[in-house]
Amino acid sequence: MSITSTVVVKDDQFESIVGAALAQRGRAQRIAREVVATGLKNVYLVGCGGSLNAFGSTHYLLERRSARFPVFHMNSDEFVIRRPAHLGAGSLVLIASHNGTTKETLEAARVAREAGARVVAFTKDESTPLAPLGDDVFVYDSDRTIIAPKQVLILQLGYALLQEAGVPGDYEGIQRAFDALPRALDVAHDEADEFFPGIADAMAASAHRYVLAGGPNYAVGYGMAMCYFLEMQRLGATAFHANEFFHGAFEIVDRDTPILMWRGEDASSSQIDRLEAFLSRYNANTHVIDSRRFALEGVPAELRGEVTPLLLSSLSKRLAEHLEAATGNPLTHRRYMFTVEY
Repeated sequence: MSITSTVVVKDDQFESIVGAALAQRGRAQRIAREVVATGLKNVYLVGCGGSLNAFGSTHYLLERRSARFPVFHMNSDEFVIRRPAHLGAGSLVLIASHNGTTKETLEAARVAREAGARVVAFTKDESTPLAPLGDDVFVYDSDRTIIAPKQVLILQLGYALLQEAGVPGDYEGIQRAFDALPRALDVAHDEADEFFPGIADAMAASAHRYVLAGGPNYAVGYGMAMCYFLEMQRLGATAFHANEFFHGAFEIVDRDTPILMWRGEDASSSQIDRLEAFLSRYNANTHVIDSRRFALEGVPAELRGEVTPLLLSSLSKRLAEHLEAATGNPLTHRRYMFTVEY
């Protein structure tokens, strides 16, 4: 079924859900102030699947901007098995699980607490099993609009940590940019609906597809392949870092290879520019989701690069909804996940 004749209904609560996440900024600032004042030594970002991926842009932000504390991005079970030597008093562990039932993530939270770390949980609501394992809990109360509010909550805390640690930055401007997001992202979904049907049809029409991104947007590409194509649609997909693709994988490219690229407005955009130049010569099935074509009204022009990872992440879910309409496969269906023992 082609989505060109299918209406993909938006979540009419989108703006209020993202707005509610923004309203928790004060708590993020308080937590950042407390952990820095008591001697922040390191930060761990922990989760599985989409929840691990939700930390991607914050990992990039903290690793790039702060020399005051190292940051580690780790799968929950790897965290439990590895038991990092630096984990302990002075560690801040941000940990996420939407339903709060992922057993590896629950165990990771227990390990962190036992080591003396401060644990901040991100989950759907305060009734999930993860919630009581956090010293602090941030919730977004939605089963459909998940990515945007979760990443707003995480990034707000990330910027608060930088500010409290004395890292220079235009934090007032960033706050204005974030305040514009509920409406700006909702409008971006409408803008995307003008051309996402064609991309969804192209991506659905092949046995395998490649997803490319870099910098703070790499997590968008990885999540698109891992969560939406493979998990939710059972469509063959591989994500590559935009530069790493040139170091072997690009040999797979022919005229018809489906390629999906995500371009933001940060330093990594040059990686996508290089890919576009190459693929324009050898491929006729390249599709670029470029943040520059979206208005993002209210976001200061000089700060668009700060929020485009959020924009692209939100758009990845919207593209997945169009893909669902194109294939007829519900995003909620699983063959194994949540249905069998694993």
